[in-house]
Amino acid sequence: MAEDRHLIQRVQTGVRVEKRLLKVLKAFAEFKDMTLGDLLEGIVLHAFDGKCPFEPASLLRIKELKKFYGLDLDARASHRLVESAGSSSEDRSLKKKAAKKNSGGRK
Repeated sequence: MAEDRHLIQRVQTGVRVEKRLLKVLKAFAEFKDMTLGDLLEGIVLHAFDGKCPFEPASLLRIKELKKFYGLDLDARASHRLVESAGSSSEDRSLKKKAAKKNSGGRK
């Protein structure tokens, strides 16, 4: 089935993802013995085609993982997530700059 293979180029990315969602994704990828990147590519390619990427048994496992990691979000939460104050790298960077300014640049 070599004709079914697609030569691609992967790139490293710094995507930020909700903490518990990432835990579920990583645990599910481990369960399926695949990389997180492979899992995400599969999910996205299925979604782009309007198809569910998971079989019923996989959906059950995901439900269990969501419960285990306390992930109470579902599709209704999409585009409604608000990051908590002080959790973004930008917030941490601004705090470091402010602290440095308040100390007069001294360490």
